[in-house]
Amino acid sequence: MKSLQYNNEDAKILNEETVFKGFFEMKRIQVQHKLFDGTWSRVLSREMFERGHAVAVLPYDPNTQEFVLIEQFRLGAMATSKSPWLFEVIAGMIEPHEDPSDVCHRESFEEAGIMLDGLLKALTYLSSPGGTTERLHIYMAKTNAAIAKGVHGLASESEDILVHRVKESEAREWLDNGKIDNAAAIIALQWFFLNKQKLLDSWN
Repeated sequence: MKSLQYNNEDAKILNEETVFKGFFEMKRIQVQHKLFDGTWSRVLSREMFERGHAVAVLPYDPNTQEFVLIEQFRLGAMATSKSPWLFEVIAGMIEPHEDPSDVCHRESFEEAGIMLDGLLKALTYLSSPGGTTERLHIYMAKTNAAIAKGVHGLASESEDILVHRVKESEAREWLDNGKIDNAAAIIALQWFFLNKQKLLDSWN
């Protein structure tokens, strides 16, 4: 397998300053990096959105062949979507020194009122590395979908989350017709459909 030509030692952070700090943080960074001809780039100034790292978990009930998905309002969707209420997978931010698997269990109870079993890490990816350092860790888990219902979320975080039981065939349709159009949900569901038998075998 072909290896990458460069690594972290071929980039230099020359200066870093916080330009905004609220619910999230924005930094301005001066950086230089190697070019593919072996020389160094000019000094680049880039703003970087610091929002931490997160997990997303796709709960599935193999007995009913249903996923547990959630629906909630997302301000960022208003600019390009007919509705800013999105169908998503359960997700949450990883606190410092917190194990990502613990976040999966905590958020599944807070956002959907369900318990998880057979938690399996599927993959990890960078959400948008041109503008943020955020890395997402995608997990699969087994659950009892029969208890998934109602509205959940923490009032202290202004969460208003509606829980849905979604048949496997319906979720595939939602992928095909664009009803699900956020990255974490798309990636988690696509991984499931590509690896379903391997996942079920691991649970058995």
